[in-house]
Amino acid sequence: RERYGDELEVAEVDQRVFPIGAGPSAASSTAPPDDPMWAELWGLRRINMEAAWGRLERQSAVPHTTVVAVIDTGVATDHEDLRDVMWTNPGEVPGNGVDDDGNGFVDDVHGFDFHDGDGNPDDEDGHGTHCAGTIAGMGDNGLGVIGVASRHAKVEIMALRFLGPSGGATSDAVMALDYAVMMGAKLSSNSWGFAGTSEALSMVMQRAYEAGHLFVSAAGNEGTDNDEVPFSPCGVNSPGNICVAATTSSDEVASWSNYGPASVDIAAPGQDIASTVPGGYTYLSGTSMACPHVSGAAALILSVFPYL
Repeated sequence: RERYGDELEVAEVDQRVFPIGAGPSAASSTAPPDDPMWAELWGLRRINMEAAWGRLERQSAVPHTTVVAVIDTGVATDHEDLRDVMWTNPGEVPGNGVDDDGNGFVDDVHGFDFHDGDGNPDDEDGHGTHCAGTIAGMGDNGLGVIGVASRHAKVEIMALRFLGPSGGATSDAVMALDYAVMMGAKLSSNSWGFAGTSEALSMVMQRAYEAGHLFVSAAGNEGTDNDEVPFSPCGVNSPGNICVAATTSSDEVASWSNYGPASVDIAAPGQDIASTVPGGYTYLSGTSMACPHVSGAAALILSVFPYL
């Protein structure tokens, strides 16, 4: 309005347009990833990631750094397909036992371990690492897999461990989400859950939404209707919560996936998904595997279109 004064009628994002059939929706020259397990990543092919990457390539989109908090069993921060995409806290000095940035957490270089209360969020289970690989595993490096938000994006993984060998506490999940928002993560991937509800979790999720944070959750693997049998955090009624069911390679909802017209928002590949685990790669099934497909897609969009 300062520039145009009273002549300004509307303000909106200036969108890029193309001739029909000649824009980024047309076939792209993007080569398939050279990651040796690409042929086994049926989920990424089913959600048309090659076409999406090709569209972004033709748009010459400039990505912005987007941090995704993986709130889970931790992440193998030194994995060959993940170490170069790990978030690093610029205000923390590794291993000096001091809270250098004054945020209340000591040595939180790549995240934090809320289960054990220390700055080492490495994964002792593999579940969180598997999710991280689907979100943003390094692509085109001749190794293993490629993540949804690998090409034409600038996505970093923040490792927040709150699940141990015997599960985790809701209070630790609450602290992990608060930390993610405080440290600038635009979204979190949450492949965990429990039967019932939690007022504290609902409150922190709403607070995260109000701060501009997107919360992606897994629907659960009991094959039940979440509208009838409450399952959290999937069922938390917050505009910032996207709950994900799982599909099979035949595009059907998996028999074991929870569902619910009101509480579940979307479905994504979740059966026999190949991804990273500490020391290598493996196949896992569950809505836990579907959730990071959506988290990765959201991260890709936010990296290229940060004003959304």
